Amino acid sequence: MARDRSSDPAGRTEDASGTERLLAELPDLNVLGLLHGSSNYTFLARLEPHPPAGLLAVYKPARGESPLWDFEIGSLYRREVAAYELSKVLGWPRIPPTVVRRQGPHGVGAVQLFIDADRRHFLDEQSARRATWAQVALFDVITNNADRKSGHCLFDPKDVVWVIDHGLTFHVDPKLRTVIWDFSGERLPQELCGDVERALVEIDKGALRKTLEGMLRPAEVRMLKRRLRGVLDPSWRFPEPTSAWSIPWPPV
Repeated sequence: MARDRSSDPAGRTEDASGTERLLAELPDLNVLGLLHGSSNYTFLARLEPHPPAGLLAVYKPARGESPLWDFEIGSLYRREVAAYELSKVLGWPRIPPTVVRRQGPHGVGAVQLFIDADRRHFLDEQSARRATWAQVALFDVITNNADRKSGHCLFDPKDVVWVIDHGLTFHVDPKLRTVIWDFSGERLPQELCGDVERALVEIDKGALRKTLEGMLRPAEVRMLKRRLRGVLDPSWRFPEPTSAWSIPWPPV
């Protein structure tokens, strides 16, 4: 099956590597304000010097994370980066370049390229872009995403879909909560099998292994590999919601 450049992980890595370096290395990270609607302290920031008006980014410091009973405090920013690194190897879904920044106004945290998005979200486009939503839904299964809201799916000025907010991922216990249950009971799309197989190889023997070991606990990496192997089983199907808890609140 022919695949366009947007699905090519090598091409995406090449395009994103320069942005990653800027996010991590530009000397000045200036906080512009607090982004409302988040349960953690999340800031809009400008990285400078970068002509003509600086590089806009989302800054999530570890010290701004709200305590949770089931996720280790100070680990959510690392999960954001781990999700991005996994998406690069898979080739999907599109997650804005995300890096660990060691120095910032509020200390170490994740810095992610800001996406200039319109007001649309998943529920507005639910009946279209089926291939894109299948990728997002599968990614959420693989990463055990506990918080996929509709508003985490962004549409940029070129009508490209980006997904954000992956702090509640990679837990060892089943945590899947999402608004995207459209594929329940369906098989793994055949065209995605090779991507999943590639990710398994990269976690076992490639650079992704070292990256994830620096972001996640060993048990979380082992469970990630188990989920990747699980979706490749011929008997696997997209899961069904088990209760009202399976849908995050608010859904947007």
